[in-house]
Amino acid sequence: MIPPSLLALCLAISTPALAVKVGGFEDGGNTLVSAMMMFLGNDEKVYIMDKAEGNSAQVAGHPAWGAVWDIATRKAEVMDVPSNVFCASGMHLPNGSYTAFGGNSAVGRGGGSASNGDWDAEYQDFDGSKSIRILNPCKSTDNFADPSCQWFDDATKISMKRKRWYSAAEAMADGTIVLIGGFTGGGYILRNTPNKNPDDGAENTYEFFPPRDEDPKRLQFIYDTSGLNSYAHTFLMPSGNMFLQANYSSTLWNPDTNAETRLPDMPGQVIRVYPASGATAMLPLTPENKYTPTILFCGGTDMKDDQWGNFSYPAIDTWNYPASKDCQRITPEPSDGSEVKYTQDDDMLEGRSMGQFIILPDGKLLVVNGALNGTAGYAKTTSTILKEEDMPYGQSLANGPVGRPAIYDPKAPAGKRWSNEGLSESPIARMYHSSAMLLPDASVLIAGSNPNVDVVLQTKYPTEYRAEVFFPPYFSAKVRPSPKGIPATLSYGGEPFDITIPSSSYSGSANDAAENTIIAVLRGGFTTHAMNMGQRFVQLNNTYTVKSDGSIVYHVSQMPPVPEIFQPGPGWVYVTVNGVPSVGQQVLVGSGKVEVQTKLAVSPLPDSVKLDSAKGSADPNATNGGTGSSPAAESGGSSRTGTIVGAAVGVVAVLAIIGGIIGFIVAKRRRASAAQASYPMSASGTGAMAPGVGAAGMAARSGRESDSSAFLPFKSGNESHTWNSSTASLSTPYRDDAPGAGNGGYGPPHRAY
Repeated sequence: MIPPSLLALCLAISTPALAVKVGGFEDGGNTLVSAMMMFLGNDEKVYIMDKAEGNSAQVAGHPAWGAVWDIATRKAEVMDVPSNVFCASGMHLPNGSYTAFGGNSAVGRGGGSASNGDWDAEYQDFDGSKSIRILNPCKSTDNFADPSCQWFDDATKISMKRKRWYSAAEAMADGTIVLIGGFTGGGYILRNTPNKNPDDGAENTYEFFPPRDEDPKRLQFIYDTSGLNSYAHTFLMPSGNMFLQANYSSTLWNPDTNAETRLPDMPGQVIRVYPASGATAMLPLTPENKYTPTILFCGGTDMKDDQWGNFSYPAIDTWNYPASKDCQRITPEPSDGSEVKYTQDDDMLEGRSMGQFIILPDGKLLVVNGALNGTAGYAKTTSTILKEEDMPYGQSLANGPVGRPAIYDPKAPAGKRWSNEGLSESPIARMYHSSAMLLPDASVLIAGSNPNVDVVLQTKYPTEYRAEVFFPPYFSAKVRPSPKGIPATLSYGGEPFDITIPSSSYSGSANDAAENTIIAVLRGGFTTHAMNMGQRFVQLNNTYTVKSDGSIVYHVSQMPPVPEIFQPGPGWVYVTVNGVPSVGQQVLVGSGKVEVQTKLAVSPLPDSVKLDSAKGSADPNATNGGTGSSPAAESGGSSRTGTIVGAAVGVVAVLAIIGGIIGFIVAKRRRASAAQASYPMSASGTGAMAPGVGAAGMAARSGRESDSSAFLPFKSGNESHTWNSSTASLSTPYRDDAPGAGNGGYGPPHRAY
């Protein structure tokens, strides 16, 4: 195994004052591709992926469906993703890299069948249904023309054992990723009504990455929740069991033994998974709740079984059916041994399908995006509307976009947990295929929305390229904590470390500030389809010493020695004082390798030391921004100044972490570099083999088209290359009586959504 390379640069940064709209939105620029999927790669870059479609942005001579967005400039540049990443799943790796699993078959214009089976001559997309794509996040100081900074996407070298589209992905305690379920063909829901054959069009198995030497096994829960189990909700528990929720069912499942313990059904049979797409998140894990996971579900729909229709479209006009307001909590493994059950929580302020939870550094949850009526997905016709021109909202199966965010406070008393006071409303409809991600400065990037089979710009809910940045209420503070001493890596247990903030980081009593501090590790995860796969918030235990000069030294424990609750990989440390967070600093949690993580004894913390005379030196008017108090009503959308002062750590991790598999990739790249004279050269004379070419002869790609962009990858020189055998299509409706449609066969391709 090649060990990961970690480059950590600790910088104490002080940026110029940045005018922001507190509780409101600002222009985030153009993402070039519609942001169906996103993840935060480092303190500079957000990576974005779209399905293979006719975007006007070009890369390597074909429409782009990958991009990288720069946080500082709010500008995007295209990246090449060879295969069709449509509705893939994704997860982090222990070294800070990210993966995207599966997707759709190759498609052509209008979502039609590819011109050459597994490859389309116009879009130049390969079949992505078995793909495992790996991305090593790079920074501006890196050479983005180098293959190590681009997507590795070559199913002839690394691929899943089964086709998976709309599958789930969840990391285990050693960093291994479990891949669960998914479509093999495609459709609105993964069945007909009535459901005659749960295996038809479905992959009711699970497998691992890195792969285990075994065939994928049936997961009975996925089989039993047939039809409404796309993107099943998955959360690893402290025991190593995994909480799964799909349809209106729940279970605790052991990935190693395939044993299950069924849990209570969702009250009211409210559906939360795609295409109902309710907002779902694990609540913050804290010393107070003994790091016991509780999962929150809000919204979705209570459509009845016969209303869901079939592979092709719903049986009702979903855009007239109100989304649910209902919220439920469940603690799958109560620390006190009490009965496992769903508990009614406060209703949302309005019903939402496709709403998305973003955990904020102060421990509250922001919900954004979604619709008042209907579901995710799209269709050109339905069982009630037989002509596309008669569809009232274009291809969208939802209507009534919810543009105003809301904030959920898990610690507030029942009846008072939701608020949207002082929060503005976005004018941009964020419907199906929209996404959101927490940024290092604690703002939230919101992008995407495309309830259309291909790019459609002139319709009620068009393909959306505009990004927005939302600023939660704590941005009304002009001064933010500026912590020093955050380490580049965190272990599971072990010796504590000290973080210091100066008196200029806060105002008022030092004792009060020290008591009202949250030091937490956050991971935004891999976001798609109103989910953030791998999103976590873990508050670190701490004590403190107040100094006479008003500075505060926090004595901070390492991560709890339970890698199951925050699997090894990247994270961001935020220090939140009086409700105002610092800029997050990137860290690496664990060993950086796929392996059993070392669990160290937790060293005790010293007692806290107060000093009544110590005070903060900041202007009290400059620190009044915490969401612990209600934001002023006039703050929504108003222009205020937030001075961002903090420390940042950049972690640049290499791809070589998974033994022979990834080592082979790196070796291949090195051989390509050594042999670059054999391949066409770029204008700058730096030829390289592009990842994702593979196949017979390892056909070469030419170099970058232009030096004006460091992100323009390579052109394809192998138009006949094929990876998988798939006949899925975006236009041909599924017929249950078609040849091969039963007994697990595909039949004619299902209609895809």
